[in-house]
Amino acid sequence: DSKQLHTAKAAAEGLMSAWIASRGFTGAKMILEGSQGLATGTSTDSDITRLTDGLGKRWCVLETSFKYHASCRHTHPAADALLAAMQQNNLDTADVDSVVCHVHQAAIDVLGPVTNPETVHQAKFCMAATLGLIATHGKAGLREFENVLTDNSALSFLDRVSMQLDDEVDASYPNKWIGKVTVKTKDGALVQARVNDPKGDPGNTLTREEIDAKARYLAQSSGAMTASGTDQLMSVLWDVRTAKSVPYLIQQESVK
Repeated sequence: DSKQLHTAKAAAEGLMSAWIASRGFTGAKMILEGSQGLATGTSTDSDITRLTDGLGKRWCVLETSFKYHASCRHTHPAADALLAAMQQNNLDTADVDSVVCHVHQAAIDVLGPVTNPETVHQAKFCMAATLGLIATHGKAGLREFENVLTDNSALSFLDRVSMQLDDEVDASYPNKWIGKVTVKTKDGALVQARVNDPKGDPGNTLTREEIDAKARYLAQSSGAMTASGTDQLMSVLWDVRTAKSVPYLIQQESVK
């Protein structure tokens, strides 16, 4: 469960910091570069100039990827390539005999140990389970993963998917996350497909509509927010650049 806790804890700390600062709470002014700051405390050769390198010129937010599938990022290139192969060749789940994923070494290191997932979290780090969902449902989102352990169609891919180190893919990683698959159909045909930029990467980023839909789904998936509260939140967020101030983004009654 730590994966979910990491992001939640960061968000909670940010909220708490803004809240207590608005009420006069004080702390060290140079938390990063000070003589007793984070850099000194964690390194003996830190380069403080890196903190402002490219400031105002390089916008790292534009280099950020959006996760389109609710699985380990190492599964995404192959997942997108398999989806392309099936759509371009009008293949159904039953048509697929086997899938070879041509991957980088890190994918093998991270995903290789998980061949028979026993939990939903393990399934998200299993190439075969993720591709099984892609082949069966055309997507691998939270809802699909919630039912993956009883999804016989998706689980049938545990014996149909393998990973193979690919020199081109490995050499390109991590600058490029190339996805390549070779699909063998039940009638013996070989179908290949590749994606140079997985969906969600800067070179193939999500549309505004896709980002909006994902944010709404995640906000409401646990029941923590109401539909009306999400509507209000999204309308404020999409126009935040024109706001003169950012007060409460959502009303108290919108969150339960």
